[in-house]
Amino acid sequence: MLNDIEVKKLEELCLETRKNILSMVFNSQSGHIGGAFSSVELLTVLFHKCMKTVPLWKQDKDFEARDRFVLSKGHASAVLYSVLAQLGYFPQEELMTFRKFGSRLQGHPTKLCPGVEVPTGSLGQGLSIACGIAMALKLDHKSNKVYALLGDGELQEGSVWEAFMHIAHLKLDNIIAIIDRNGLQIDGGTENVKSLDNLKAKIEAFNWEVLEINGHDVNEIYCAIEKAKAAGKPVAILAKTVKGKGVSFMENNAGWHGKAPNKDDYERAMAELK
Repeated sequence: MLNDIEVKKLEELCLETRKNILSMVFNSQSGHIGGAFSSVELLTVLFHKCMKTVPLWKQDKDFEARDRFVLSKGHASAVLYSVLAQLGYFPQEELMTFRKFGSRLQGHPTKLCPGVEVPTGSLGQGLSIACGIAMALKLDHKSNKVYALLGDGELQEGSVWEAFMHIAHLKLDNIIAIIDRNGLQIDGGTENVKSLDNLKAKIEAFNWEVLEINGHDVNEIYCAIEKAKAAGKPVAILAKTVKGKGVSFMENNAGWHGKAPNKDDYERAMAELK
C-alpha cells in the first residue's frame, strides 16, 4: 500500500503527463490523446514505483538488470515518452519534437528513443513479443519481469489469444499483461465492434490469473502489480479506465481516439488540467 505522500507525488506526475500529452499532440497536430490519457496512471505507477528501470547514465553498467516493457498499443506513445522523460531518459524539452520529421519520438515507439525496448504499433503483436522476451530471460536464468500494456480493442486480434495460450503453456510467471479496458476503439465501443465480455472469464480459461482494478487509482494499480509479481503464474491486470480521462469533453468519446485538438480545444482542455 502506498502512503499519502507517495500517492500525492504520483498524482502530480499523472497531471504533468496529461499536460505533456495534450501539448505534444497539439504541437504536432497529430497523435492519439484518448488512449494515452486512459493509461496515464497505469504507466506512471509501473515505471515510477514497480519496474526496475535503468537511468540513462547507468545503462552501460546495469543495463541487463532492467525489467522489460512492451507498449503493445503503440499509438499511445505520447504517454510512454512523457514517463520516460520524467525518469531522465531524455530531456523534457524533447517532448515537443513528438511526431516531427527526424525526431526520436515518433508516432509509434522505435528503438531510436532511449528506454524503448521494441518498436510497436501493429496491434495484436505486443503480447507475442513480450512472450519471446520472457522466454529468453528464462533461458538465461534471469529473474527480470516483462510487462506489456495492451488496449482492449486489440484483443479482437487472434494473435493475442495465441500468446495467452503459449505463455500459460510455458508457465511464464515472469510476464504481466496490463489491459487498458476503456471500452472504446477507433470505430466506437468494443462491445459493438466485436464483443470481448466476459473478458475476465476468457483470460482465466487460458490458465492466467486475472486481477480486476480501477485503472485510475494509483494505490489499486500498485497493489495489483506487486501481487502479480509474486503470483507464480502469468497474470493479467484488467484495468477499468476512461478513454480521454481528465478532460470532460474527451472522456468516453471515441472521436478523440486519434484526433488532434485545435487551439480552442487545447485551451479548454489545459484549463481543466490546471
